[in-house]
Amino acid sequence: MNTLTATDYLLAMPEIYLASAICLVLLFDLFFAEKHPERTGALSIVVLLVGAVITWYYAPTQSTLILNGLYVADPLASLLKIATFLAGAMALYYSGSYLQRKGLQKGEFHVLALSAMLGILVLASAANLLTLYVGVELLALSLYALVAFDRDSGIGAEAAIKYFVLGAIASGTLLYGMSLLYGITGTLDLGHLAAGLASTSGTAHMGTILAMAFVVVAVAFKFGAVPFHMWVPDVYQGAPIASTMLVATAPKLASFALAFRLLSEGLASQTASWTQMLSVLAVLSVVAGNLIAISQTSLLRMLAYSAIANVGFILFGFVSGNAIGYSAALFYTLVYVLMTLGAFGVVLLAGRDGCDADQLDHFKGMHARDPLLAGVLAAVMFSTAGVPPFVGFWAKLRIIEALLGSGHLALAIIAVVASVIGAFYYLRVVWLMYFEAPGELPATPQRVIPRALLTANALLVLALGLMPAGLLELCRRAIPGG
Repeated sequence: MNTLTATDYLLAMPEIYLASAICLVLLFDLFFAEKHPERTGALSIVVLLVGAVITWYYAPTQSTLILNGLYVADPLASLLKIATFLAGAMALYYSGSYLQRKGLQKGEFHVLALSAMLGILVLASAANLLTLYVGVELLALSLYALVAFDRDSGIGAEAAIKYFVLGAIASGTLLYGMSLLYGITGTLDLGHLAAGLASTSGTAHMGTILAMAFVVVAVAFKFGAVPFHMWVPDVYQGAPIASTMLVATAPKLASFALAFRLLSEGLASQTASWTQMLSVLAVLSVVAGNLIAISQTSLLRMLAYSAIANVGFILFGFVSGNAIGYSAALFYTLVYVLMTLGAFGVVLLAGRDGCDADQLDHFKGMHARDPLLAGVLAAVMFSTAGVPPFVGFWAKLRIIEALLGSGHLALAIIAVVASVIGAFYYLRVVWLMYFEAPGELPATPQRVIPRALLTANALLVLALGLMPAGLLELCRRAIPGG
């Protein structure tokens, strides 16, 4: 057995640090936060911010396999981990007042959130099917508990059961696909897996196609792509909004990591086959997601179907089957997480005791009673619709360029048409806020620091749209061969 070196421990420091910090947060909540539960939330945010700094400090400049080939440390993993730490910290901070208002500000919530972040970190550095599955399950089990965190909510319990049952089926599907791949190649290592599958033929090739079908189904479920999207609108509407925010943001980074490690690396020799499967799912997602979102009256369900449509665009990046498409998908994922944090931040801050701002009617005339929140949500909606000069425009443009560059003209046309359809319901939110009479929701409290962070969130969406080159280059360098 190979012995672990100091380099192994240093490159795996983000996971080691976060696992240790989770134990610390548990003990802190037990002994020091009984009368002041908000302290656990503050400590969790500090833990995540420090984790981002540690990840940046120990970030490798090249790909290195450690821990006996189970773990890969590379620029892509570091970028995803830093984004996960920052997104998790922002989500927990935005959620503070909501959790306090709902009586859900408990240490368990923050421990589960940190555990979910740990699952994302493991996924980001997975170099083996075993590591990949451990990361998937650690993330999934934490999210199931977060969705059901409000035990007094019947609709929340229903959403959690649906999510758990469907998630268990998806996990079983993934495990079965992995077992088939292992049976065909005799290896769990993702690098060796690609080489082993390159030489398959005849019956073995048919087994490879079957294994890929199971794997693609599991990846599609984790993304929430059509037709494996049934859990998405129920979870968005049924779970506590703070839990929904966590489900809607950082786990998208995990889904990207799962797709990239498993498909573009582990199944690199079978790109022509799995891209065909993904292209069907991507088209269904952008079409169904955008069309169904138009008819929604709940802002949360609208955001759910918007998420499904945006997942389709991320999958379009993978359909291109090259480094340009992967970097475009990575850029889109990072931008989508940033925009979604801003949207849910407004929803959380606009709520009241006994009345969450979860319906579109609640945002009528919002500019009159709270110009700042209206401006932030307008910026996020414009960006998500792909209106320049916001960063969402560049995200969609890069995906379309990747499709054209890889010869997928028909898919590029579908992406453009879907963007036009999606713009309708995004801009409808702006219309309600600025051109409709004020609704029933009273004025929002002036919480200075959360509002300042939301403002910074919106300004970042605009700044990245005006100067996208830095983030685009970062994504290009993070993808091997980019």
